[in-house]
Amino acid sequence: MQGKIIEYVEQGRFFCALVQQDNDKRLRVMNQNGKEINMPLSRVVHQTARKYPVQLSREEIMAMLQEAADRRLRLAGEIDLEELWQLAVEEGDPAFAPLFLAELGFGGEAGDDQVAAFLRAVFADPFFFKFKDGQIQVHSREVVQQLRDRAEKERVRLEMMEKGAAVMQALMAGEAAPQWPELQGCLAMIRDYYLFGTDAPESALARDLLKKAGLTRDHDPYYLLVKAGIWHPDENIALLRQDVPVNFADEQLERARQLATEENRQALSGGDRLDLRHLPLLTIDGEFTRDFDDALHVERQGEHFLVGIHIADVSAFVKPGDTLFQEARLRGTSLYFPYRQIPMLPNVLSEGACSLIEGESRPALSFLVRMTVAGEVVDFKVERSVVRVKRRITYNQAETLLAAGRDEELRLLAELSRRLQERRVADGALIIPIPDVNINIARNGRVQVHLLEVDTPARNLVAEFMVLANMLAAQYLADRQIPALYRCQEPPRQRLAPGVQKDLFINFRQRRFLARGQLVTEPRPHSGVGASQYTTITSPIRRLLDLVVQQQLSHVLQGKGPLYSQSDCRDLAAAILEAQTRANQVRQLRHRYWLFKYLAQEIGVGNRASATGWTPWCWRSSPAASRWC
Repeated sequence: MQGKIIEYVEQGRFFCALVQQDNDKRLRVMNQNGKEINMPLSRVVHQTARKYPVQLSREEIMAMLQEAADRRLRLAGEIDLEELWQLAVEEGDPAFAPLFLAELGFGGEAGDDQVAAFLRAVFADPFFFKFKDGQIQVHSREVVQQLRDRAEKERVRLEMMEKGAAVMQALMAGEAAPQWPELQGCLAMIRDYYLFGTDAPESALARDLLKKAGLTRDHDPYYLLVKAGIWHPDENIALLRQDVPVNFADEQLERARQLATEENRQALSGGDRLDLRHLPLLTIDGEFTRDFDDALHVERQGEHFLVGIHIADVSAFVKPGDTLFQEARLRGTSLYFPYRQIPMLPNVLSEGACSLIEGESRPALSFLVRMTVAGEVVDFKVERSVVRVKRRITYNQAETLLAAGRDEELRLLAELSRRLQERRVADGALIIPIPDVNINIARNGRVQVHLLEVDTPARNLVAEFMVLANMLAAQYLADRQIPALYRCQEPPRQRLAPGVQKDLFINFRQRRFLARGQLVTEPRPHSGVGASQYTTITSPIRRLLDLVVQQQLSHVLQGKGPLYSQSDCRDLAAAILEAQTRANQVRQLRHRYWLFKYLAQEIGVGNRASATGWTPWCWRSSPAASRWC
């Protein structure tokens, strides 16, 4: 090949070169830029039939090669590849020699320049032909369409990159975003990328777009979406990442309205339900509580006391297979945040028809428990009932009344609750109260944090009777070998202190030695509660587990036998655990977010604190944390 002009491709560009030495499979060449190169023979795309003198000067060789390159580039622009492809594809042959197609394209005998020009055109426009192993392969019509679609997609991508980067830079600078039809789709893509990373459908494009806009810091997408008005400055990212349902579908809201009608409520209040509306029921809840699950009453019966623990019968409204039940399976629980709450059931039920509202008749499951003055359960029965709350008091009001000793009903309930707790402790229960961290957002946007004691007399009163109802529900189902869902817990790996422990430091340490609670379908002991079997049924408005257990118990009380089989219970347990895990993660991360926001505004302010442990890393998974951590 010595003396021949060859063509080769480097970084997508064609070059002409003169072969100065041919060493079998390797060539020493000089290209049109005067660069000398050693290359393998396999890189040669085209070679001339004619040989040229290699003794020419460097300048003469460069001029000759540049002239050839310019001539071939000009000729390549004269070729209509699509028209040529139409002729070739009609022939039906999968491949042709370059010379044949060059002559067909130029309409006559083709020389070195024409063949080389044709090859340049093929490389420049890959839609119709492909050069491989010295032959020109003809693309089918399907392949041409695919290549065109791919090219159009790439064109759109590049256009989005240019326009999108400019728009995002404008948004981040606080400027009004220019009119651009694709803006919302672009921001949605950035949103998905921030939430789901490489699992997002267009993660690669979103990453490239952010890079082109210079938004390469971890939380730049967050601030961009806030600037664009897509997200609130305190957007609940954990909620979005877990894909927790927030709104109810129209059909679900309509179904809830149907169930909450006056006619339906009146029908639920009749029938075979025990009418307990004459009893002096009271509710004790927080000041801002809007959904009331439970109510209590107490009366003397000789030397014993009859305590009524009345639980809102949500199972009367929400049935298995109902669209509301399917939605509850997805949510698993209600979620409460400083800015909002996300109920498990629509508000017309959770805060209306199901809720034990003062003065309103409501269906309930009533645990009527006969007890001794020492808190021993003599006997009990569970009734499907209709009730009407006579009094609603808050925890603070209950504390005041208990301290004054002016409310005999509250005094009796508080005394019996203390006895119940003593019995549980004697049975091995661990009472380790840790204050709730309440977070509020003031009108000026400042985060307020305060601790709420959970072991006050009024709160203990309610808690102990709810635990008792849960224990009795588990006992009722277990004694009759009814399939159900039970909570259980192994004994702690180590007990730091017996009974009720008030020391916060010890309580935090004790929690580290607790065994993980489990949800099972067979009755087993619950060490932390001090029960031989345990379930939860007292919060059916806000917890799926309680609703499911209530549905099973109510079905049995009606004499219809179990609603759910053992297999059904296992399936429900899996769904509940999945939903609970998702909800708990959202709660924890959101709680931590607001604590970081609070600490960020307290920089430079001294606060008393107790250290219960340490960790060598700094948590950075939120924009709030990243600003100061």
